[in-house]
Amino acid sequence: MHPSARSPGTTGRKAISRRSCVYYWRDLDDVPEDFGPSVLTLGNFDGVHRGHQRVLQQVLEAARERSAAAVVVSFDPHPAQVHRPESAPELIMGLEDRVEMLAATGIDALLMMRYTLEFAASSPEDFVERVFVRALKARAVVVGHDVRFGRGNSGDLETMRELGATLGFEVIAIDDFGASYPLHSTATDGDRRCSSTWVREALERGDVETAGRVLGREHRMRGEVVHGAARGRELGYPTANLAPSSDGFIPADGIYAGWLIDESGVRWPAAVSVGSNPTFDGVTRQVEAHVINRPPERVQDFDLYGQCVVVEFLHRLRGQVAYRGPEALIEQMKLDVDQARSLLSTEQRASG
Repeated sequence: MHPSARSPGTTGRKAISRRSCVYYWRDLDDVPEDFGPSVLTLGNFDGVHRGHQRVLQQVLEAARERSAAAVVVSFDPHPAQVHRPESAPELIMGLEDRVEMLAATGIDALLMMRYTLEFAASSPEDFVERVFVRALKARAVVVGHDVRFGRGNSGDLETMRELGATLGFEVIAIDDFGASYPLHSTATDGDRRCSSTWVREALERGDVETAGRVLGREHRMRGEVVHGAARGRELGYPTANLAPSSDGFIPADGIYAGWLIDESGVRWPAAVSVGSNPTFDGVTRQVEAHVINRPPERVQDFDLYGQCVVVEFLHRLRGQVAYRGPEALIEQMKLDVDQARSLLSTEQRASG
């Protein structure tokens, strides 16, 4: 970071992760008066997918060229949840993961503004002057050609350029990031640009492989492990059940190979079930992960209850099926676990 982008001390600073020193503010008042200069971008960044990553890389490069701090301005909750909560899209990731993923890109500061109807009523001019100029002292703003901001989304790229010329900052407009084959999983994807909508569509059909390629990493959920019906334990395949309030888009019902990451950061290979357990006439969707290679000395006491864990989805093995009784289900579960173990072992060798 440029020396003039001073540390905010204790005001508004928050450790985003054990490895991060990113400045994290939840309000304009948290930004120190002497912060800046900066190069910034704004957006919701749900998923922090490869398209978002390209924008953030441009911000970092522009900031380095101008000896400025690289800053992201984002919003919580998602604007759609405020303006049309009945039809707002399900978010790909929760706030904690979004903040961590943004920090991991190498930015210097993150301003996560509280989005309210009052805030949404700000004119484009007032928003840019208060946030970009007075608070963050922007030298440049990096945006896509489809940028919209201010009351009723009345501000667009031309508005931003006019404000930049008046208020003294440069506007850098970048093209959408279109993914080339082999990112595409279907003939209909064509030269589709990376987007949060594409990720959601893939997850809705259980295509976690395509979702992962658009994201640039495995799709994940995060939540507390809670007590369930203990049916998996009775069948010989105990599971860690995520609380219904867990963060992250729930993919289509089915069985997946993936990873469970515990609170200490250990990654465990897992077979993950998403669905309502139709063999037992279940009605509530749940996400539960069976850790495959539990340590032999802890088979009986391997307890994750109460922990906040992350579940990552790598491959979909099959859809959800109602079996005729527990015996058939147990036989299928053994096949699922064996297949997940094989896939994850291959994945480990390839990444190692």
